[in-house]
Amino acid sequence: MTLFWHQLKFEQLSFWRSREAAIFVFLFPPLLFVLLASVFGDGTRDGVPISTYLVAGLIGYAVANTALGGLAIALVIRREYGILKRLRSTPLPASLYLAVTLLSNLFVVVLQSAVVVALGVGVFDAQLPENWLSFVLALGLGAASFAGLGLAIAALIRSGEAIAAVVNVIILPMSFLSGSFGPADELPGALQAVREVLPLNYLIELVYATYVDGEVIWEHPTAIAVLAAWGAGGYLIARRRFGWEPRER
Repeated sequence: MTLFWHQLKFEQLSFWRSREAAIFVFLFPPLLFVLLASVFGDGTRDGVPISTYLVAGLIGYAVANTALGGLAIALVIRREYGILKRLRSTPLPASLYLAVTLLSNLFVVVLQSAVVVALGVGVFDAQLPENWLSFVLALGLGAASFAGLGLAIAALIRSGEAIAAVVNVIILPMSFLSGSFGPADELPGALQAVREVLPLNYLIELVYATYVDGEVIWEHPTAIAVLAAWGAGGYLIARRRFGWEPRER
């Protein structure tokens, strides 16, 4: 337990000392929410303020971006700089290190989400979650699934210089197609077909259902199964391909 808290403290200090990373990861979702809510936040949809949908969608995006992107970027850069190799020679277990790295990232997500909810409720008249327990469970499932995908990407990408670009190419289009930044129900047929296989689409479905509609998470077994399958696939790839030493380029 001492190792756990020591490593968690180190991860948080490392994050907040990197001002550029902290500004992008921590402030980007709230700033994006303010922009979207200022432009599209007026009016209602099915009797619910549009700002409520924007809050829920941005929180889903933050979970996916941090669990997948934050984890993948941190691991690849540390691997290519030889940090992971040195960690393997310490008493810190590999599984504990990965778990603490993800947990530290998710702590940032909690702060992001709190800021977005506060802005939505206090400034744009958004509603609070209708079903807190199921909402938290949905975010937990999403975080675990996207962490598996983040580990898989870290296992497959060789270059520390390329990882940020790869993550953005994956996350941003997926967020637009999945409805994180607004309704995506009227996409062209081809894009709808792509949307149907994206894991973030099913996380957003669960987030909307629990945050906006007050439903219990178990009422959406297909979304749960698809998210779990994506996560399991990511963990399997990471188990076979993840390495701790810098790779030749």
